[in-house]
Amino acid sequence: MLAPLELDRMLQALRTPAGLLDLAAAALCFAAAFVVDRRTRLGSGAGSRLAKIGAGSVNRLIFPLTALLLLEVARGALRYSHDPAFFAIAIPLAISLALIRLIVYTLHNLFGPGHWMPVSERAVSYTIWAALLLYYVGILQEIGNTLSEAKLPLGKTELSVLDLGRDALTLVLAIVISLWVSGIVEQRLMRTTTGETNVHAVLVKLFRALLLLIAVLIALSVAGIDLTVLSVFGGALGVGIGLGLQKLASNYIAGFTILLDRSVRIGDTVTVDKRSGVVSKATARYVVVRSPDGVEAIVPNEIMVTTTVLNHSYVSREIRLGFPVQISYESDLDLAMRLVIEVAQGESRVLREPNPPDARVLRFADSGIEIELGVWINDPEKDQGPLKSTLYLGIWRAFREHNVKIPYPQQEVRLIDGRAPASDAGLPNSERSP
Repeated sequence: MLAPLELDRMLQALRTPAGLLDLAAAALCFAAAFVVDRRTRLGSGAGSRLAKIGAGSVNRLIFPLTALLLLEVARGALRYSHDPAFFAIAIPLAISLALIRLIVYTLHNLFGPGHWMPVSERAVSYTIWAALLLYYVGILQEIGNTLSEAKLPLGKTELSVLDLGRDALTLVLAIVISLWVSGIVEQRLMRTTTGETNVHAVLVKLFRALLLLIAVLIALSVAGIDLTVLSVFGGALGVGIGLGLQKLASNYIAGFTILLDRSVRIGDTVTVDKRSGVVSKATARYVVVRSPDGVEAIVPNEIMVTTTVLNHSYVSREIRLGFPVQISYESDLDLAMRLVIEVAQGESRVLREPNPPDARVLRFADSGIEIELGVWINDPEKDQGPLKSTLYLGIWRAFREHNVKIPYPQQEVRLIDGRAPASDAGLPNSERSP
């Protein structure tokens, strides 16, 4: 139960040297915490060890947690001589500041930036500061007593509103702390260069799920709930997965299968469901394929497992591209094949070794001879449109310079003696051949 703040005792303490010493000690603790916070933030830019384990989350809590630690140490030291009075104000202030920063960081981590995020941050801050103000003036204690007297019947037992709120707050804090710790571990694992990225992703997801499970169990134990009742919930969840959540469960199982067997990795160039692109993100439920035009396709993991996926960079990143070209029958075929190879050799993205550019005769078409320029590249994740445009433009210029003709469809109509054929003599004009 919250104890009321004794403002009269604090006013009397200001008239004594011990009270002034308490006030100076509290102010000194906050000043020292501010110095530690600034020095640590400046050191994070140089690659400090603290920044490497999650500067985004740790930096938010350096000042309030350092102040809280120093305040507790100072209060324990001053208790040997007298009972410090001003620490009853300073310690809740540090706790409130730490709680605000932790909740705001969790909101950013869970939901990301959004137009509603600043409003929610202000709402959290105002709520906690208002609760702290009510605690200082003594109203929060009366509200606590009123809530503890209000009972809610739950079956054969009764639960006070205060206990219900405390249990809910414990559960929320446990989840927030578990997500915070898992976020730090995720940043640390994803920054390491050793091992496979897929293995890191699997470890992060398993660690986060394990932490959330432990946090929920601890919160339920603190709330006094018998954990054996979870067996009923587990059975109901299993029935629900078996009946209504088959697709969702299959996607998650397929996601862990993909991450473990490393058939598709982040950075691979794939073609799936008639879309080609680079795998930019792999989660437990879906894979994000970003195409060269900037469109991101969210492909469920079940499709990645049950359908054929063309992985252009599974073993090697080198792929062959073919560019068909037609020349007229009157043109020099050997010259045309030599020209297209020379144009390809002048492009920086085209590999020279071990597979140099080559030209092949595909077929004798109706309008001309169709040849194909084959080139190899080692950056399939980049857009192939500029390369195609550059090669075709170079081929066009080379053909014009060496008088190699590119055919186009044409038809010839021949009239014999200016009359229609004899076989069409008895037919109407609309049915006669041209």
